[in-house]
Amino acid sequence: MASRLWATRAASFFRISVPHRGFATVVKDLKYSDCHGWVRTEGNLATVGITDRAQEHLGEIVRVDLFAYDTEVTQNEPFGAINSVHIDSDIYAPISGKVVQVNRKLKKSPHLVNESPYENGWILKVEMKDTKELNNLMDYDQYSKFLEKSFRNKKCPFFRK
Repeated sequence: MASRLWATRAASFFRISVPHRGFATVVKDLKYSDCHGWVRTEGNLATVGITDRAQEHLGEIVRVDLFAYDTEVTQNEPFGAINSVHIDSDIYAPISGKVVQVNRKLKKSPHLVNESPYENGWILKVEMKDTKELNNLMDYDQYSKFLEKSFRNKKCPFFRK
């Protein structure tokens, strides 16, 4: 991961494009949205972030702006913005509920999303309104096939720019 981040930074500095690896890490125990968000659940609590493939596409992340603690997020609606050296984009909620925690480390260290999208780079913790919404998300196999077919989803404006 560190060498990939270094290569991304170097490519950005020299204004050259680096071809994508053609694969991304997909974690088995998570659920995925077609806007490249992931959800890890523990009872009624959902930890939310963006996928390895999403952070790879964005490049070096320089800022993450989020809704405040105790606000409501709605599935498939924006809950914040992510800024990289290449792209500025909204982040879409894979699940609805009340924000009970934000990853404050991202304020000073947004690169954590690049270095560790599924662990240290998580974005929000949400108290889910309706766990049935998880049925709208993809599992490991479905998301892996989704990545093979096409990375871009016309319904999701996450990567239009």
